[in-house]
Amino acid sequence: MNRRELLKAAAALPLAPTALSSAAFAQSPFPSRNVTMIVPFPPGGQADLAARPIALALERILGKPVIVDNRAGGGGGSVGNAAAARAEPDGHTLLMTLSSLAVLPEADRLFDRPVAYEVSQFAPIARVLADPTLLAVPASAPWKTLQDFVDDAKKRPGEIPYGSSGPYGTLHVAMEMFAASAGIKLLHVPFRGAGPALAALLGGTVQAVASAPGTLKQQVDDGKMRVLANWGAARVPSFPDLPTFRELGYKDVEFYIWAGLFAQSALPAPIMKQLREAMAQAVKAPEVIKTFETAGSPVAYLDAPEFAKFVAEDSARLVAAVKKIGKVG
Repeated sequence: MNRRELLKAAAALPLAPTALSSAAFAQSPFPSRNVTMIVPFPPGGQADLAARPIALALERILGKPVIVDNRAGGGGGSVGNAAAARAEPDGHTLLMTLSSLAVLPEADRLFDRPVAYEVSQFAPIARVLADPTLLAVPASAPWKTLQDFVDDAKKRPGEIPYGSSGPYGTLHVAMEMFAASAGIKLLHVPFRGAGPALAALLGGTVQAVASAPGTLKQQVDDGKMRVLANWGAARVPSFPDLPTFRELGYKDVEFYIWAGLFAQSALPAPIMKQLREAMAQAVKAPEVIKTFETAGSPVAYLDAPEFAKFVAEDSARLVAAVKKIGKVG
């Protein structure tokens, strides 16, 4: 066989397995399989409220199932956040999480623990919700106003239990900001998420909780809970008669519980572009808008560039708040 015949025969041979798989991977469309949306909390909280209608809308837009994976644990969402950070950056594992994303690494450092993940491992895709937290108590509680609550707490330091989504999670930080400003000491009872904390409030295990309007509205409307104050700078449309902490004299008490979708920072730009475009459509879906508005948490969409700026600014404020709070149980 001469050289020309040899080259012709070689050209007819199948590609080596590694070359074939690389070419197939490069040309593989996104998504090529089911998409997992990790929610680092149990069902019933703000992140779960955001994830479920958005997942259904994305499923229709992307043409593949989008599965919500409630992966709670570690306090404040650290287990689910860390799992998403370690996932393959191919767009098939996303994270719907809360503002505690930036707080938890700082809390790890505060307690000299191994840091579960860094915020730099994530790329913001879109903000979905952004609500101030509200202070809720059982409808049967004796406190009719925030002043009633503060006066009682001063008489019984460390005796009024409140629930949170875990140490240094969104609900914990909000309550400790208020307690520090009011000069009171409360008893922190951590749970694996806002859903279990709210269940504990209804069951009488705890007597107070900070949570988003969307997770509280139905319970308040049903006469099972009472809200005493709002951590926002302005009143919430779904609770127009509820005063803000600022109105009540607590000028440094302001806290928002936002929910947003993230991917890994190494996500290829074309896939990020596709996800951003899909999210821009998803938040306009009538069923998404209706679900959020019914819950009292209207869509608060920000695209990736604006969301990234928002996260940076909010994270700086929250990290400063955690440092000011210091080590608390």
